[in-house]
Amino acid sequence: MYEGVVQDLIDELGHLPGIGPKSAQRIAFHLLAADPADIARLQDVLGKVREGVQFCEICGNVSEQEQCRICRDTRRDASLICVVEEPKDVLAVERTREFKGRYHVLGGALDPLSGIGPDQLRIRELLTRIGGEEVTEVIIATDPNTEGEATATYLVRMLRDFPGLTVTRLASGLPMGGDLEFADELTLGRALSGRRAL
Repeated sequence: MYEGVVQDLIDELGHLPGIGPKSAQRIAFHLLAADPADIARLQDVLGKVREGVQFCEICGNVSEQEQCRICRDTRRDASLICVVEEPKDVLAVERTREFKGRYHVLGGALDPLSGIGPDQLRIRELLTRIGGEEVTEVIIATDPNTEGEATATYLVRMLRDFPGLTVTRLASGLPMGGDLEFADELTLGRALSGRRAL
């Protein structure tokens, strides 16, 4: 245990995902030794992220404007929507260069034990989008874990009554229990190309 603000910094860094106590300590001491200009830039960026980043009014992805660059891009296929859990998953799919449609970010996955039900996700917005746009296919690209599979099953039930809509799920190739953001481009690209109807 360190004294005062140093321990407070270590504790706060330790709350970040993927940062354990040792990593938090290393980062804290790196920041203590860093040039003041570097610290000022970090503070500036953190302030801008909190104030300047919003969520796209159409898909829910992070954006600096009301609509993200993907939703504004007229070259993207508006009839094809890839449903993902988090904004970081959009980047994972984009890295494959296989998908030319648009996205819908749910904002998480169904997890009743943590109190996350359909009303806490952007499922209603997805249904409104599909009803109002000429969508022909929805690709469900939730994580291949228990919560992601539960979310996919729920979405299939909700979407099966839309006439002329094909609902697909990413094909195998993604490890069970894994997260999309950690999948390599080749594996994720093959999974996207080999998706199957549900």
